[in-house]
Amino acid sequence: MNNLFWIDHDEKKTYHDLINDLNGINFRWRYIRESVAYKVFLFIIHSLVNDYPIVLLDGDFSDDEIINNGFSLEEIINKENIHSKTINSFDDIKKCFNNLNNWSITLLTSGTTGIPKKITHSYQSITKAVKVSDTHREDTWGFAYNPTHMAGIQVLFQALLNANPMVNLFRKDPKTIIRIINKYGISHISATPTFYRLLPANIDFPQVKQISSGGEKLSENFKNRLKKLFPNARIRNIYASTEAGSLFASEGEGFYIPTKFKDKIRIEDNEILIHQSLLGNSDHLTLNDNWYHSGDIVQITETEPRLVFRFINRKNEMINVGGYKVNPEEIEEELLKNHKISAARVYGKPNPILGNILCADIVAQGISERDIRSGLKLQNFKIPRIINFKDKIDLTRTGKTKR
Repeated sequence: MNNLFWIDHDEKKTYHDLINDLNGINFRWRYIRESVAYKVFLFIIHSLVNDYPIVLLDGDFSDDEIINNGFSLEEIINKENIHSKTINSFDDIKKCFNNLNNWSITLLTSGTTGIPKKITHSYQSITKAVKVSDTHREDTWGFAYNPTHMAGIQVLFQALLNANPMVNLFRKDPKTIIRIINKYGISHISATPTFYRLLPANIDFPQVKQISSGGEKLSENFKNRLKKLFPNARIRNIYASTEAGSLFASEGEGFYIPTKFKDKIRIEDNEILIHQSLLGNSDHLTLNDNWYHSGDIVQITETEPRLVFRFINRKNEMINVGGYKVNPEEIEEELLKNHKISAARVYGKPNPILGNILCADIVAQGISERDIRSGLKLQNFKIPRIINFKDKIDLTRTGKTKR
């Protein structure tokens, strides 16, 4: 098969190259600590073909981070020689996927705050949202996630199982992203709102058929911006987590619980609770009568004819300001309505009187602090007291705003 599998800068790998590279591996690594995306994919597929479990680690993990996450440096580098299966065609790869007894993939949670947890998924749980059909045969995926995290893995399987090409957009600058989307005729992109905000508002991509947004809140205001950027694309808002994979999808802010999950997902005190049966395996998840408190806070917007809700924020990211619970994403969204501000991060700074005072780091041109504050249509306690002008906003390893 000479169809393209992966494109990154000048590197192009076909599915034929992938098969040759798989056949050239005569060992297995339990732990994958690799910074080159293609190699991450190669070792994942090799583990599937040869039916052994793997743990994915960020390629840029320092030795201290490896140790702090409960691994030893010795076990990370250990590899075992094996007689790998010989693969002659892409169909051989897919046949291996249907006969898995030992395979699993362990990922580390990747929220904007907190200590990562190890979550182990089966092939069935990691691919439950993948759609395979003839209608997807011509898709070309823009790859805009970290390849070692849940969202990236799900794009990998969606593309792989339909024999689609993937083109790397992760951590590229805006000019490069624009050039790549147009050069390769990318039809599908899955990314965070932070990624989409990199794209200038004065261009569009009429060839893109579908975009998915996940990992952060998608507001109606931002959805309207996406419609201008991708005028012919279906816009999907995805809720997924490392713990459970993909659970909800909608075409706007509002989500509802799918019928197949009606007894496995519920809302209590405005928080999403997920039944154990939908979760990956982990010794690090705290359950209450078989229910996992996700920490995701929602607001119910409709009750009839079905329950509809929208996401507000992570419970541990709300900021206490003088007794008020402030959602930093709400303020960031308001800041970004100003076309002179291209990026924003809102956070709390401890204060002995108020608990916290609000601070904002922004990337902007041609605007003053006074103009920023006067343009904010927010209650007074939500207006940042400190505004710092930055060249860029730091992102997490998954491409989300770092809090």
